[in-house]
This record gives sequence, C-alpha cells and structure tokens, in this order.
Amino acid sequence: MKFLRASWRLLRLLGHIAKGLWIVALRFPSLSPDQQHARVQAWSLELLAHAGISLRILGQPPLTGPVMLVANHISWLDIPVMHAARHCRFVSKSDVQAWPLIGTLATAAGTLYIERSSRRDALRMVRSMQEALERGEVLAVFPEGTTGDGREMLPFHANLLQAAVAAQAPVQPVGLRFADKATGTTSFAPSYIGDETLVGSIWRTLSAPPIEAVVHYGPPELAGERDRRTWTQHLHDTVDQLRKA
Repeated sequence: MKFLRASWRLLRLLGHIAKGLWIVALRFPSLSPDQQHARVQAWSLELLAHAGISLRILGQPPLTGPVMLVANHISWLDIPVMHAARHCRFVSKSDVQAWPLIGTLATAAGTLYIERSSRRDALRMVRSMQEALERGEVLAVFPEGTTGDGREMLPFHANLLQAAVAAQAPVQPVGLRFADKATGTTSFAPSYIGDETLVGSIWRTLSAPPIEAVVHYGPPELAGERDRRTWTQHLHDTVDQLRKA
C-alpha cells in the first residue's frame, strides 16, 4: 500500500513540475510581478497537495514588505511550504541555480543566489538584499545555513541579518514543523540531513501517511538598540519557541 501511495503521488508530482516549467516558459513573460507571485503561491499549494501534505498557518503572515522572514530549516519542502503560506524571495546557495528543473523553478520564483565560500559575493548579496528590502519586498532566509534534524536547531549566522540592519527593515521570525495529520506528533519523514539523499527523502515523504506542514509566524521586530549578534540570538530563540508551539 505504501508503495502504491508513493508511486501515485510521485506521478502527480512529476506532472505538476512539468506544468510549472510550462508556466515559467510560456506564461511568466506576459505576467506582472504580482501575478507571477500569485502563480508561485498557487503552484506551491498544489505541489504540497500532490505530495499528501496540507498546510496550517498560525500567526499573521506579512501583508506587505519590507520585511525579512527568518525560519528554521528542516527539509527540501521548506521553500514550497513558505511560498504556499506567503510568496517571498528566498536567498539560497548558488548550487541550487544549476539543479535540473528545480533551478529553473527557483529562479522564476525570484530566488537570490549567494556563493557562500566567497566573501566578496557575500558582500554583494547583502547589498542586493538591502536594495530588495528598500524596494519594499518580502525576503526569506534560513539563518542556520543548512538543514537540521528537526529536534534541535543549529546556531544562526548573524551576517544574514546585515541587510535588514542596513535597510532598517523589520525581521519576522517563522517556526516550521511537519506533523502527522492524524496524531499531531512531529513527523520526520520530510527531513533531509547528513548522508541522506534527496531522492530517499522525497520517497520517504511520499510514502508517509498524510502530513501537515505548520508555518507559525511571530510578530515582526526591529533591531532597536541591540547589536546584530544579540538580535540574532534573540531571533533564534523566538523561532525555536514558534516551531514548538
């Protein structure tokens, strides 16, 4: 039964990805930015449904920018989950841009890419993020820098908040969690850490009973008198509380 369920979901998922590529190639050029954002959000919601995942939103997503969303990072599903809750521009490692299919979709969704090993590129990205915030956009980052195991959060990298400090823009903490829809207990099926392969994580997710993705928004806040590192630690603790609530 698990094999049949996963196979059916996989077929639907592949068809949905093909649909997304078609929309990006033929429809996006004629759409306004707001229409593109709406398409990305609708497509992400459908992707979750095809994978057997429902969405629950707690708190208030941002209605407008400028704002930077900071969230914990658990899975390859985190980006479509956050897009489904509220469209935003992600800051991602440059490797993603070269991924087959996924890179094309990520770029169409407005992703900003950073070469993390290059200090010069990091400075360029901070400036690009600052300019996006000054234009009133909604950005999203995973300050842990990589996926955690869903049990304990990794430390946040303070340098990712520099753009918000420079633009004097608010930051909104977001807690992510996946739960078994029937029992409400945390589901680790979508996890993607360590030596796990992406294919293995996807298959385990598609084989699982129905899952609920919980996106918990906290109130936005400004740095105020806090230095960047103090503010980063406070945001880390806030996200940790939100994901457990």
